[in-house]
Amino acid sequence: MRQDIKITIACTAGIFLLILYVFSGINVSWGDAPQTSEKQPAHRIQPGDLVYQGAFRLPDGPDEFAWGWSGEALAYRPNGDPKGPADSHPGSLFGTGHNWNQHVSEISIPKPVLSKTKSLDDLPTAKTIQPFANIRGTLFRDMEQPRAGLAYLPKQGKQTRGKLYFCFAPHLDEIATKPSHGWCETTLQTPAPKGPWKIAHQKNYATTDYLLPIDPLWAKTHTPGKRLATGRYRDGGQIAMGPALFAIAPWQQGNPPKPNASLKATCLLAYDSITHPKPRKQLKNYHHSDGWSGAAWLSAGAGKQQKTATIFVGTKGVGKCWYGYGNGLVWPEEPPFPAVPDAPNDDRGWWSTQFKAQLLFYDPEDLAKVASGKIKPNEPQPYATMDIDAVLLGLKSKRQGAHVGAAAFDRQRALLYIVEPRADGDKSLIHVWKISPARKKTSPSKKTPSPTTKGNE
Repeated sequence: MRQDIKITIACTAGIFLLILYVFSGINVSWGDAPQTSEKQPAHRIQPGDLVYQGAFRLPDGPDEFAWGWSGEALAYRPNGDPKGPADSHPGSLFGTGHNWNQHVSEISIPKPVLSKTKSLDDLPTAKTIQPFANIRGTLFRDMEQPRAGLAYLPKQGKQTRGKLYFCFAPHLDEIATKPSHGWCETTLQTPAPKGPWKIAHQKNYATTDYLLPIDPLWAKTHTPGKRLATGRYRDGGQIAMGPALFAIAPWQQGNPPKPNASLKATCLLAYDSITHPKPRKQLKNYHHSDGWSGAAWLSAGAGKQQKTATIFVGTKGVGKCWYGYGNGLVWPEEPPFPAVPDAPNDDRGWWSTQFKAQLLFYDPEDLAKVASGKIKPNEPQPYATMDIDAVLLGLKSKRQGAHVGAAAFDRQRALLYIVEPRADGDKSLIHVWKISPARKKTSPSKKTPSPTTKGNE
């Protein structure tokens, strides 16, 4: 039954996207941008500042309420594992499980291991702190494979304790402006969810996927009181041809805000959509097949020595881009239509010659200019990108989709966590990087491949 629903939804989405593609006249066959030697400002975190630490595995459990087919949302909690070992990775992670249900569990963070042979047997396994639970209660109607986001923040406004923030929205809903956000207690079995709330004047396609804490120093200056960011990228350019990001602060409108309240939002990034009149502004090297699935607001160091970056994590299309099937079959604009290819090439949608796991690095100072109105939301561009396929364990083909999923950040220790879906059978893996701007630069090891890094694109 679920498979039938997924097929129906996919066909409906395909027809909609095909119509957009035919009438847009957009060129979607760009390749990678050339590298540049442009000197970078000292305050920016560079790809070379991210030092790969290794990975760890997730616990086993029942399929539909565990870590199989997971990776949609991830959040770091600094005080989440007080009884854990005294190591360099304290705290805990909240994450969503199987994407049919998007229930939430809390896990410990073992010290990651860098396996030179990329063997799963070398990796430690996280322990369950709180088992999977439905944190949204009855706030939302049933959704087919909902998009989800999670973020933890300490107490804000008149709150007496920290909250787990969430967003949920249907995977397919072109005109949705329905309530999508909320918060709950950190005790997952009795979460007491509050909401839902909508993001004022925005559609869910732009707001409801990744959630992330904003660097508190930046927020204090540029979005007073707004310490939470939310956004989404929808393939096909239906709402924006690149990732979108908005700063919000639900606690400023009540403790909690009233159900169905419209949350005030400060736009930080929003490219033009495919329906926008030409000329359009979009992410450089944009492909309709891109999938930006996570985000994190990075910082390392203190005072004048602090470095920052806002990153988006996702699966980037390179080479040619087309609407059709993974074997290269382009779906025609009108009949006669060809036969659907056999599995595994029977999934119709947007495709590219190759997909890469990639990080986009944005300068928070550019986002500050958007917040203040000095530049438009469609003007910022990444100053660097970083390809991380080299460290992933589950890649099997160059056109494999969803190389990575959600991301979370431990600001105190400058540790970045990124999900690799279905890399351990159907379970996800968690990869870890340390932000170390002051480290001595060394040559890449021949035995341990380093991620590919690129300059301003």
